[in-house]
Amino acid sequence: MDRRSIIKNAGIAGVLAAGAAPAVHAQAASIRWRLASSFPKSLDTIFGAAESFAKKVSEMSGGKFVISTHAGGELMPPLGVVDGVQNGTVECAHTAPYYFHGKDETFALGCAIPFGLNSRQMTAWMYDGNGLKLMREFYKNFSIVNFPMGNTGAQMGGWFRKEIKSVADLKGLKMRIGGFAGRVTERMGVVAQSIPGGEVYQALEKGTIDAAEWIGPYDDQKLGFNKVAPYYYYPGWWEGGPQLDLFVNQKAYDSLSAENKAIVECAAAFAHTEMQAKYDSRNPTALKQLVGSKTKVLPFPKDIMDVSFKHSMELYAEVSAKNANFKKVYDDYSTFRKDANLWFRFTEMRFDQFMQAQKL
Repeated sequence: MDRRSIIKNAGIAGVLAAGAAPAVHAQAASIRWRLASSFPKSLDTIFGAAESFAKKVSEMSGGKFVISTHAGGELMPPLGVVDGVQNGTVECAHTAPYYFHGKDETFALGCAIPFGLNSRQMTAWMYDGNGLKLMREFYKNFSIVNFPMGNTGAQMGGWFRKEIKSVADLKGLKMRIGGFAGRVTERMGVVAQSIPGGEVYQALEKGTIDAAEWIGPYDDQKLGFNKVAPYYYYPGWWEGGPQLDLFVNQKAYDSLSAENKAIVECAAAFAHTEMQAKYDSRNPTALKQLVGSKTKVLPFPKDIMDVSFKHSMELYAEVSAKNANFKKVYDDYSTFRKDANLWFRFTEMRFDQFMQAQKL
């Protein structure tokens, strides 16, 4: 009996028994998403996290799940990505949550607040503390599911056209400063301004602003800030460990299979780790180059640090009294910070202090 007769007369059972069945492959439907970033393509560290994420999603899905990445301003304004995800204009976005504290101050707690957690503490709070759970409860109000996707580590304090010797020198200073920190610096007389990263250089060059903070040596050098402002201060007390997030539209996420949900989670975690590795690896060389080009690297005066801390704690108390969302998350955040700092005081801090004093 030939192959055709087997198939015609035996039906599917006969076909299988005869071993003559044609190959049948279950083809999963292809998924195409768009990701809107808040960052320019020129920054291979921070925009690069979105590209790494998309690459891993494609690799893990065998090319069945493809995410195109779009720089800030390409699909929507850099600071319009939350609206874009919430409304379903795009399926996902990569951004710094504190940009959107104007919608609700709770957004800042998902990224960084002045004198908050460092990067390791932030990751610990998110993954092993209550951080991810609490922030996801909050983001439900915006139809968003969030995933940690990057951290810069502690940042620098920014570029200034004039030397800053005390709190008095901050009065009337026009400064680009991101997130919740603007609320604190305003209490010291700073005129805080929120400007996307790709527009900061022009504002500083033209004198529209007197100072600007971005991230750290590697990115800041790429953006050319040292060419228009000679004083580079540290530390960025408002960003001890700012976390970037992947924001996914709730409906788009719910439509994924369990396998693809796991792919999104794992790819975001990879990009989360890779981003800080890049900054920690590349910042040292960039800082040496900046110093070699006559940049004056200076610490903030102690009175600025002390007054900033005082204003920050007062602000958190005031916001907690008015915003129940913020209070719920901040209460847990601050308890975690207290315990984490106790532990780091015995280990990380002492070790780091000793090692930084050595000449290796």
